[in-house]
Amino acid sequence: MGILSGNTKDEPLHYGEIFNVWQFSMKAKGSLSAYRAYKYHAGDGELKKTLVALIDQAELEASECDAILLSNGVAPIPALPERPEAKMEDIPIGARFTDPEIAAMIAADTSVGMVACSQVMGTSIREDIGMLFGKYHTTKAAIGLKILKLSKEKGWLIPPPLQIQRPELVEA
Repeated sequence: MGILSGNTKDEPLHYGEIFNVWQFSMKAKGSLSAYRAYKYHAGDGELKKTLVALIDQAELEASECDAILLSNGVAPIPALPERPEAKMEDIPIGARFTDPEIAAMIAADTSVGMVACSQVMGTSIREDIGMLFGKYHTTKAAIGLKILKLSKEKGWLIPPPLQIQRPELVEA
């Protein structure tokens, strides 16, 4: 039996796994702050529900990543201070994010998060780390689909140039 056999949680993390888990925890904590601020700016009820789902997911990711780090003797980054609550009406019009802006920002953030999860999965040698980030990836994909559908339904989606007419194929 070698060092990388037996209970996967007893295996050592390699330096890349440590950095990836630490960095993911840092990103989750930063996202918490941003998502909470977006929630104060959002006017649409469905968008607010999506932001609550993102907040819950970011809290879970931060806590699970921090637990891995602590169990391996690595100090996680401290959490950012809680934002004071604000009412949308109290935010000046020129300083307020609109619902389409919020939807675009969280869609992009979710997409980048899925790429990060894939990168961690691809570089992990501990199965529990790979599976954890596979779980995060799946959750982000589901939330991303929800954001896409919401953006389409509300008319917030600005599509890239669409190919309306396809060129005819020339047979050689």
